[in-house]
Amino acid sequence: MGKYFGTDGFRGEANKDLNFEHAIKIGRFLGWYYGARLGKKAKIVIGKDTRRSSYMFEYALCTGLMASGADAYIMHVTTTPSVAYIARVDDFDCGIMISASHNPYYDNGIKLLNGDGEKMDEETILKVEDYIDGKLEVPVAERADIGRTIDYVAGRNRYIGHLISMSKYSFKDVKVGLDVANGSAWQIAKGVYDALGAKTYVMSDAPDGYNINTDCGSTHIEHLQKFVVDNGLDIGFAFDGDADRCLCVDEKGNVVTGDHTLYIYGLYMKERGKLLNNKVVTTVMSNFGLYKALDKVGIEYEKTKVGDKYVYENMVQTGNRIGGEQSGHTIFLKYETTGDGILTSLKLMEVMLAKEKPMSELAAPVVFYPQVLKNVRVKSKPDAQNDPDVQKAVADVAEALGDTGRILVRESGTEPVIRVMVEAGTKEICEKYVDSVIDVITAKGHLA
Repeated sequence: MGKYFGTDGFRGEANKDLNFEHAIKIGRFLGWYYGARLGKKAKIVIGKDTRRSSYMFEYALCTGLMASGADAYIMHVTTTPSVAYIARVDDFDCGIMISASHNPYYDNGIKLLNGDGEKMDEETILKVEDYIDGKLEVPVAERADIGRTIDYVAGRNRYIGHLISMSKYSFKDVKVGLDVANGSAWQIAKGVYDALGAKTYVMSDAPDGYNINTDCGSTHIEHLQKFVVDNGLDIGFAFDGDADRCLCVDEKGNVVTGDHTLYIYGLYMKERGKLLNNKVVTTVMSNFGLYKALDKVGIEYEKTKVGDKYVYENMVQTGNRIGGEQSGHTIFLKYETTGDGILTSLKLMEVMLAKEKPMSELAAPVVFYPQVLKNVRVKSKPDAQNDPDVQKAVADVAEALGDTGRILVRESGTEPVIRVMVEAGTKEICEKYVDSVIDVITAKGHLA
């Protein structure tokens, strides 16, 4: 991670941590880097979510791009995966998404994607940061070389067509609930489901610039749970602000997480001979119950660091075809380069219709283990993590749990915090072992 960009873009409170000048500079650099530097005119596509500040950042980025000679293609309000898809299939030099995902409205972010629709490489990110800090100079375009903006709502429509083409079944007479989080999916998701014939029930679909993710969407799944039960729906899906993640609610109102999705679709692929390497890719935060369920059906798995970026990197390197996070980022490598909430929902619908089983039955084999996660603010993350006594305490817990649970101690990527997590048969056991490790961290004087 760089000075400004983390694992999922440059994110912070709008005009405080991330301001319009940052956006202009990012546009200035990208317009030159992919254009004049190579003796051509760069072609860059931009999307945004529904935050009020997204308009400011959109125009600031366009100003920077045009000043460096690039043409900016504006998709307007759209999803992160749509920008990734269009950057790849319509031969753009790179893509930019303006969103802070599941964060509140006053935050925003700038996510950079390369021409293959993948998250931007570290080397280019560091060059962007050097330009922001004044370590590089970029010339301005003049006369006929100055860039322009192009309305590119056609790209969003093409993406919608792509999603509709992903379904192998008609959704006729299936009652589907959609919580679009007052965000990027608010116009797209219903259009896709209506086109496929579903009886579509939508909530949180009146964005006003301030209500994105507010008491709705995948971070407040309890509202969709009630909505599905109250309306007698067959299934429900909740997206986050930029619709790159999806959580599901079955017909009984139970939550179906990203871990369940990996099991349900991974098993479906295995049964059809489509699960290359017989593996799914998880992160270290996937629940122990997922691994137990995968073991029972003979599916192997890999574990990466937290972040869909690392899941995707593993999939590219190994050829594994499905991976994701418990939070609902699921990557289907055959179709996308990033998590796509709407595509994930379509894939879960496919399994439900193909097997003619309700979602509750498909998800039932994954029984989540109780989990306790506590954050410990420390003076130095490496010192606390590498302390021999702390490591011994962690090893003692792992030995005590054996194959009945697990412990994970990791550093936060954004805060001076050590996260201590235990999964076991009961919450009381989890609390006991988490506290035993925190006691050692405290006794050794690592607390901030």
